[in-house]
Amino acid sequence: MDESVRTAEAGRSAGVTAAVQHALGWLVFGNALGVMIAIPLLLPRLNPWLGEWTYGRWMMVHMNTALFGWCSLPMLALLFKAYGADRGSLAPWCRPVVWLWSAALVVGSYSWLQGHSSGKLFLDWSGYARFFFPLALLALWILLAIAFVRNRKRGAGERIKFLARLTGLLSLLPVPIAIFAASSPNSYPAIDPATGGPTGASQLESTLGVVLILLAVPFGVARPLKGVRRTASICCAVFFAECALTALLGSGDVSHRIPAQYLSLASVLVWVPLVRAYYARFEWTPATRRWRTAFLAWWAGLVITGWIMFLPGVLDRVKFTDALVGHSLLAVAGFLSAYVIFILVQVLGEEDAWILNRTWSFYAWNLGVLAYVVVIMVAGWVEGADPAFTIVPGTARNVLYVIRLLTGISMLAGSVEWLLASLALKTKRSVSRELELPGVKVA
Repeated sequence: MDESVRTAEAGRSAGVTAAVQHALGWLVFGNALGVMIAIPLLLPRLNPWLGEWTYGRWMMVHMNTALFGWCSLPMLALLFKAYGADRGSLAPWCRPVVWLWSAALVVGSYSWLQGHSSGKLFLDWSGYARFFFPLALLALWILLAIAFVRNRKRGAGERIKFLARLTGLLSLLPVPIAIFAASSPNSYPAIDPATGGPTGASQLESTLGVVLILLAVPFGVARPLKGVRRTASICCAVFFAECALTALLGSGDVSHRIPAQYLSLASVLVWVPLVRAYYARFEWTPATRRWRTAFLAWWAGLVITGWIMFLPGVLDRVKFTDALVGHSLLAVAGFLSAYVIFILVQVLGEEDAWILNRTWSFYAWNLGVLAYVVVIMVAGWVEGADPAFTIVPGTARNVLYVIRLLTGISMLAGSVEWLLASLALKTKRSVSRELELPGVKVA
């Protein structure tokens, strides 16, 4: 292999692999924390051993490292690939950006354990940590901007890709400022005065944000097939119609019992078949099949249960109970994790997909998540009628919490296998480069 080609491929694999390994590292860390803080729920006498670093502080670290570590870092691998930042002279800069991102999470974790928080779920950045994370976002944007300028092509066949990358770059520019502003404790979104939770309009708005990501990502990692324009046009028409509906609903405080709120939110159900049809219009590597199926199944479950739980009578019973914990886990550990792994398998390609496509860990993770969601939703439903159910230890409550702990251990075991496999991949590549001779291909 030519030395220049070998160097370019090494740089590319280093940037993407670093993002994958850091993401899996944070996944294992977050899962280990989840198991750790689940134990004192069964053995309350262990709580004093935590000292000032109480359950509530560890929970912030657990949730934020799951979202900003495990669920976000794989998107860096995708962006490196989409903008060509993992190629040529820019490739060595991918790893420092990944390390800066993880450093921001370390700083944030220490801040949260010290009791500093904005008081906003998933926007707990405050004090010095509030400046550090936007800095990591800005570093990523600068790298992507330089890669965009260096790799820009404006030929007839590249015009759409050029405009897509430019649009993505402009969309990412305000994100650091948005995160900084949204973390301020002085601003809060509209609430439902009947529950203290989000309104139907805000739920619809956040769902459309997720849908927009689902519609944009395939163009950066897969080849469109015949019929994609027609399906994409239908999706765009529905998307803008729901955006208009959101605008009509307004952003003020309003109860979920108003029919306009829960009926308008029902419009998200159309995205269950639409997303499936949309993703069928792209060419995916065969290795993505099982995770693509899992992501679509979790997406359907998330959308359907999300609407059902918002209905009058249901939300009144499950608000701020374990049922909402179960739904959050369905969103992050179920849908979002399956989607992240699906995209990573596509980015890694057939040759390296094995690190995330292992049969045992696939079932250990997904069955563990499913069991957790079912158990904790049952606990939440009972808790809604009897708040003492989760506060006062009892046989039924303890059985459910033991099963919850076992499902967490199952997910932790699956994530450890993925991390070890990713480390083995790095070792394999290093050995291959050392042993490779001119004219000899190393398997």
